[in-house]
Amino acid sequence: MAEPFVASGPSGVAIRTRLKQLTAGDEEVLRLVGAHLGGLASKDLRARCRDGLEHSVDAWAARKRELTPLSSSRWAGSITKASHDQWALARRGQLAHIQSLEAGIRAITHRLSLPVGQRGTKQAPGGYRSRREWHAKARRLHVLQDRLEAERADREAGVVHVVRGGKRLARTRHHLEAARLSEREWRRRWEAERWFLAADGESGKRHGNETIRVSPEGEVSIKLPAPLAHLANAGHGRYVLASRVRFAHRGAEWADRVAANRAVAYRIHYDTGRDRWYLTAAWQIPPTPTIPLAAALAHGVIGIDMNADHLAAWRLDAHGNPIGHPRRFFYDLTGTAQHRDAQVRHALTRLLHWAQACGVKAIAVEDLDFTAEKTREKHGRRKRFRQLISGMPTARLRARLTSMADQTGIAVIAVDPAYTSRWGAQHWQKPLTSTTRRTTRHDAAAVAIGRRAQGHPIRRRTAPPPHDQSDRAGHRTVQARPGIPGREGTRPRIPGPRTRSVRAGRGANAGHQNTQHRSGCSAEHEPWQQDTLPLSP
Repeated sequence: MAEPFVASGPSGVAIRTRLKQLTAGDEEVLRLVGAHLGGLASKDLRARCRDGLEHSVDAWAARKRELTPLSSSRWAGSITKASHDQWALARRGQLAHIQSLEAGIRAITHRLSLPVGQRGTKQAPGGYRSRREWHAKARRLHVLQDRLEAERADREAGVVHVVRGGKRLARTRHHLEAARLSEREWRRRWEAERWFLAADGESGKRHGNETIRVSPEGEVSIKLPAPLAHLANAGHGRYVLASRVRFAHRGAEWADRVAANRAVAYRIHYDTGRDRWYLTAAWQIPPTPTIPLAAALAHGVIGIDMNADHLAAWRLDAHGNPIGHPRRFFYDLTGTAQHRDAQVRHALTRLLHWAQACGVKAIAVEDLDFTAEKTREKHGRRKRFRQLISGMPTARLRARLTSMADQTGIAVIAVDPAYTSRWGAQHWQKPLTSTTRRTTRHDAAAVAIGRRAQGHPIRRRTAPPPHDQSDRAGHRTVQARPGIPGREGTRPRIPGPRTRSVRAGRGANAGHQNTQHRSGCSAEHEPWQQDTLPLSP
């Protein structure tokens, strides 16, 4: 079992607002600039992928010099940096895909080596159920081996496969009826996704960014590329938008950075579905120092069990005892990505508000990672289960929770997820169920997660022994913290009667224990002699 730890806070901030009241001329300029810079970004990404592992700082500088006459030095720097980051992201995804293929090959190889129909165990799966399934998996093994060989060859050569605009949207072009899109609508979305309107911040420059500049009053101006300089409506080749922006979330923090000329990165994005323009501001922040685990748990903890449609939560006191009733925060993970993200944010907001009302300074969650647990070779025909764990936004929820909890002063404690659901249901579901409260398996898992964060064992305190064995077996205090003397030992022997009405050493026979006729007393081992029988008259 891994030890629980306090998760570190976020290292960056990103806020978004809408560009309202744009004129037709503003939208046309944004489209022209985005399309022009998007074409340059596509060419630069192709050049970066062509360099592969032979890329160097000199090659980076040469690409930037080629882009500068067609845009500007700052636009060229943003484009080349974005291409480098995209190539690095593709390399990480390629490595994850190779590891997934290797895991699938190991699982199939193991099951093919077993006799058909052999039952599996909890640690390892058994053989396949029929000769037909065995034959199908043998063919799939060769397919996975070919894919793995090709991926390894690409990785050794430094070859990555990247689609600007997204591979999913590119494949949607061949399934427009299923996506309920016309060719014109798809083309419009495809072009918008391939635009490039992002600029990195620069500390010390005016308002923290010379390319896309936003003043404290909300005025947005853009440095036009050299071929589009004739569209400028302000000095120094800049175009000022008619829209005035205001950030509702963290607006004061953003205004302080802009006033101090600290670096702020901006990105302009067009949502074709809503026909709206958005501006995203981002900057780096120093991570919040993590507090000690004991200090975070001083006022208790709230255990959280994440499920496919809700968060099960239960508050625990400092001793690991459940307090009050369990809480559930539901969310809907169907629909678009924006809808799912909004549902997660709403559920976490309600959770943090409840934690603040309770006065708790720590939330315990499982350190979940389903990257190696959703392969079809591991779970076989359990397609619905694979879809369930694939749809759980573990990474997004973890990032959202740490970011939102950091603003409320609540620490997030990550614990080992091993057996929390099973042991929680075994030790806590039945005792916490009453005639007025129905405790689910997920509620019991929340208790187990909270107790593990506090360092307590998940199992409850062992029940006292029977009365006839109380002196011999003693009471066990499993619920005490590790290291406390007598945690697993018997209670000390106290002389005197074992009744509630008479205290120890106060009974009539307290001074003479032989009169109790207990096992081991001297009265039991004295020689016995029968009295003489009375004679009849």
